[in-house]
Amino acid sequence: MQRIEPDPVRDGHFYGIVSDYLEFDHSVPFREDHGSYEQGLTKPDGSTNKGAFGRAVRNLSDAEYDLILTAGFNRVLEELRKGERQRRSDNDIQGYEDEPATFERPVVERLVVRPFRDAAFAAAVKAAYADTCAMTGLKIVNGGGRTEVQAAHIRPVAHRGPDSVRNGLALSGTIHWIFDRGLVSIDEDHRLLVAKDRLPDTVARLLHADRRVRVPRRLDLQPHPQFLRYHRTEVFKG
Repeated sequence: MQRIEPDPVRDGHFYGIVSDYLEFDHSVPFREDHGSYEQGLTKPDGSTNKGAFGRAVRNLSDAEYDLILTAGFNRVLEELRKGERQRRSDNDIQGYEDEPATFERPVVERLVVRPFRDAAFAAAVKAAYADTCAMTGLKIVNGGGRTEVQAAHIRPVAHRGPDSVRNGLALSGTIHWIFDRGLVSIDEDHRLLVAKDRLPDTVARLLHADRRVRVPRRLDLQPHPQFLRYHRTEVFKG
């Protein structure tokens, strides 16, 4: 935990700013078909251990923690597996079929590496924005179900920007490029800011006519004002 900040919209609510935080790609229930992820939550007869369930802080074994992480990042892990299978297939075509398969490390180890974090961040942001570019409304999906939209960090990772959905925007490739270079930005009311005389007219015409960014309805998924402010002051060339 880095610090606590008040919610700019709701009085009496606060955000805990956590460094290197990764959001699950979907919620993990305490129990599924195989039983409880935490063994201590289930009694021998299969009923819920309400005493344990009511405790705010509970110890987890390494095995239980790994199961929860694997379930929470299941979609991300599957996308990474698909990419690995495709790379192996490409190698087979190129005559490298004898190349040894990549060893898949435990999920706890994979959490700290950049490819995994990028995939998890992209999955969370794309889901929050329904695979649609926030600045243009473009939603392009290929025949294999892959979307053209990309997950952009508002405050760059290189400048201590977290992999949080609130530090992300779903943007098409071209818009992502101009956003990273400060040719467009966003004010606190989610209005688009365009750098004067820097954006080609052909690109400007792609932006929403009302110059407003389409953000998720849920407040906890919307861009955090702190990151938008950083982009305006440190990146934007307006």
